[in-house]
Amino acid sequence: MNPSRLFILRPVATTLLMIAIMICGILGYRFLPLSALPDVDYPTITVSTFYPGASPDVMMTSVTAPLESELGSIPGLNQMISQSSGGASVITLQFNLSVSMDVAAQEVQEAINQANSLLPTDLPAPPVYAKVNPADTPILTLGITSKSLPLTEVEDYVNNRLATKISQINGVGLVTLSGGQRKAIRVQINIPKITSYGIDLDSIRTTIGNVNVNSPTGNLDGPKRAVTIQTNGQIKNPEQLLNQIIAYNNNGPVRLRDVATVINGPENSQLMAWANKTPALILNVQRQPKANIISVVNNINEILPQLKKSLPSGITLTPLTDRTTSIRASIHDVKFELILSIILVILVIFIFLRNISATIIPSLSVPLSLIGTLAVMYLFNFSLDNLSLMALTIATGFVVDDAIVMIENITRYIEMGENRIQAALKGSEEIGFTIISLTISLIAVLIPLLFMGDIIGRLFYEFAVTLSITIIISAIVSLTLVPMLCAHILTEIEKKQNNYFFDRVIDRIIEFYNTGLQFVFKHQPLTLFITCCTFVITLIMAYYIPKGFFPVQDNGMAQGISIMPQNASLKAVANKQKALANTILNDPDVDNLSSFIGIDGQNMTLNQGRFLINLKNRKERKTSIEKTIKRITRASKQVVGTQLYLRPIQDLSLETTFSATQYQLLIENPDYRQLELWIPKIVNRLQKEPALSDVSSNLQSQGLVANITLDRATGARYSITPQTIDNVLYDSFGQRQISTIFTESNQYRIILEADPKFQKHLTSLNQLYLPGINGNNSASTSGPTRNPTSGLVPLSQVTRITHDTAPLLVTHFGQFPAISISFNINKGHSLGEATQIINSIHKELNLPSSFQVSFQGIAAAFEKSLKNELFLVIAAIIAVYIILGILYESFIHPITILSTLPSATIGALFALWIDGCNLDIMGIIGIILLIGIVKKNAIMMIDFALEAERKDKKSSLEAIHQAALLRFRPILMTTLAAMLAAIPMMLGTGTGSELRHPLGISIFWGLLASQLLTLFTTPIIYLYMERFKNWGHHFFSSLSNHQPIDEKPES
Repeated sequence: MNPSRLFILRPVATTLLMIAIMICGILGYRFLPLSALPDVDYPTITVSTFYPGASPDVMMTSVTAPLESELGSIPGLNQMISQSSGGASVITLQFNLSVSMDVAAQEVQEAINQANSLLPTDLPAPPVYAKVNPADTPILTLGITSKSLPLTEVEDYVNNRLATKISQINGVGLVTLSGGQRKAIRVQINIPKITSYGIDLDSIRTTIGNVNVNSPTGNLDGPKRAVTIQTNGQIKNPEQLLNQIIAYNNNGPVRLRDVATVINGPENSQLMAWANKTPALILNVQRQPKANIISVVNNINEILPQLKKSLPSGITLTPLTDRTTSIRASIHDVKFELILSIILVILVIFIFLRNISATIIPSLSVPLSLIGTLAVMYLFNFSLDNLSLMALTIATGFVVDDAIVMIENITRYIEMGENRIQAALKGSEEIGFTIISLTISLIAVLIPLLFMGDIIGRLFYEFAVTLSITIIISAIVSLTLVPMLCAHILTEIEKKQNNYFFDRVIDRIIEFYNTGLQFVFKHQPLTLFITCCTFVITLIMAYYIPKGFFPVQDNGMAQGISIMPQNASLKAVANKQKALANTILNDPDVDNLSSFIGIDGQNMTLNQGRFLINLKNRKERKTSIEKTIKRITRASKQVVGTQLYLRPIQDLSLETTFSATQYQLLIENPDYRQLELWIPKIVNRLQKEPALSDVSSNLQSQGLVANITLDRATGARYSITPQTIDNVLYDSFGQRQISTIFTESNQYRIILEADPKFQKHLTSLNQLYLPGINGNNSASTSGPTRNPTSGLVPLSQVTRITHDTAPLLVTHFGQFPAISISFNINKGHSLGEATQIINSIHKELNLPSSFQVSFQGIAAAFEKSLKNELFLVIAAIIAVYIILGILYESFIHPITILSTLPSATIGALFALWIDGCNLDIMGIIGIILLIGIVKKNAIMMIDFALEAERKDKKSSLEAIHQAALLRFRPILMTTLAAMLAAIPMMLGTGTGSELRHPLGISIFWGLLASQLLTLFTTPIIYLYMERFKNWGHHFFSSLSNHQPIDEKPES
């Protein structure tokens, strides 16, 4: 049966079918979204709660713990990490890949509702959730500054007119303002003055709450008119509060202005941000997991000009970082490499065939296969990303293989004197099964990728499907269009072309190859021994080669964290942060940066700051991002008392909490004191390892604490309770939100606090007085001392103050205390080596059994991938063996075909090792693809040899010898085409080239090694397998006939 016959005889129908494929592909291309990588995001939700003035311990016990109890029971929860610090609790929930984000969000809201009854009643706002990963870098960052307006006014405009509109865009997960200066009225109490008037903070708080009300007052409904009743209960400005009478003293009124300053100020005075060196608001846009970055940013950019116009002229809005810039550049570079690969492949065809029509025919299969694939990609909801475009680039090298094999066979019949139609019919019938075999066996290699789960499966599903579709369309084109065009437009290649220099070179190579074949035929045991040695060396190299997970990309952006002493004040941290910013901006490769300090749910402690750095265009930079980071880190050491950790931003991010470095190790223990004891020892030991760098932990247990201990007996005599003390302290130092002013567009808090001058030193505690019983009313002479402040009791009279240390940050994994250790890997070492070192140190330190140690993020994914890599390769080999066995109805010759694999693998591994690359996921994918590509050589040889044995009754030796010589030219053409298609990926230096580089190296050098070895080893393996088959046949025949084996296998 000839599958090509119908298409050869119906050229119009075939042509229209190909045109239809082209049109569908072009239409599909227009609607394909752009992306950096396929969607591999875990559904992630963050629950944030803010309680100004609360210590980390209070946040942990009164807010985080009740929420954890409810959230931890949500079905499909993969992991839960919480961080509690001064005034903030952030719980990050990561769900299984199969969980719907909308369903998870509903479950989270229900859990929050269940926990509400256990939360503090005076929380300023209930916990809120957002569909974002806090470790995910903002997709867009804008710096907002003004020379004429205070930042409190600027935030008002930005919140109402900018952030709200951007939040409504589909795919936006969260819009935050770093350095937020939300407008508020701050009531700053002069403590000595209220004491002199005999007024306590409790009464001031109550009075302000009572005079600022916005409550319903009802209406009148008369016989003819209805009247709404309104009051002037709402405070409009600080002046109204200043005039408010808060008490009477000596029969005279005491107004708030007498004892306090009332100003318009920020709601949280401990937040600061800078755009480069200018104080600013930093607007960060984070996407929802699974949202397409480019689509979201495009939608924002569409409305941004209109939003800018709505802002006052004094406000300047400056784009700082845009994640899509690097993504677009990377996609552009991959497209260029794809076009270059197509050109190189066509050039190979022309050089070999030296005929315009013979070159055009197989060349058409490239655009048809690639463009046709785009239509199917659209139907599968894929995107044009680095991996899918890499699949198309790789496919360029072997989609022409089928066409080359087809046209070469048809040309052979034309040269034998057949007319074009007869040559096309005979040639296509003869080679049709071979093309089907090549196609099915190549797709079989990708089958394991299609069924892989977790991150690797999600990551490479699009890659495998895209490649499979391209291969299938290529086979269809080779069985339909190519023989049809050969039958109607192919011109005979004239014999005089043998005079061309290239043809003479090929003839000489074939002569040399024939000589080599005769040598290996005479030395078959030696050739078999070399083949076995290749296999053994491949296994050894696969074991010892450094292993990684995913290449580190240079996307032109870096994020970082600055760490100051745990007892550093806000002013000291701000000065250090500005000094570090100056150092970073002085680097010649840095374009701009944004930075911020303060606890805002992203940054979790006061002694830390964040940086988001945008580097110059790659062509303008002198060095790679890794070298730039090292240079900046060295320069930052000049800023004494700080530690700066920077890391390049990656397209693939698997962390759920922000980390100072690329890799994380999580250590759990139910007893936090055990963590405090062991973590410094572990960090100190890891810092001694030359393979590791930037080793640090998020253990911050040395924050200074003033413990105020109430003498309960004495307090009881004055009717003073712990709540009394907590209220006074919270009113003085906690930025307590005591009331809310409601307007048409926003709500503003009234903040109560002590005068800022009073908040600087511990001695201020001695000036605090508590509301207690009046000393004049004491019935006992031995009772409370009479107080000149008439009912106020000094804090120092009923308490004792001691100094101690306590954690600034409390981290839980699940619901147990945990500490994260961060580390980077020095050049020349691999992630595989690092994980082995850490596991050995774990055993060396002999940690108590109560400790649980696990890798997180990329390191955790790497550990899982180690288990999957061997499975992927073995599964691919088994799949190919099964398919080939079915196609050839043989148990033996699939092994012959698969014997080509060690030679390709050793070439790939050796090249990766020489180039200094780790054997990571991209390298593994390259090796898996080699399994599919290199077996083509063996299939073309063996298919012809078996046919010669069956039809021409030739011996095994004669058949394989003839097959090797006749198939040498198409084998050389197809291998060169695949190798040249990999060159742009191997040598590319554009954005994201780090991702493509290992794949290009694996394919190019693997094919080269395979070509040099398998042309000689495959015929020998074939002969040995034929002998084994014949021996088996005689053996089983003799058993069935109960006769001894007299015949010897043919030699």
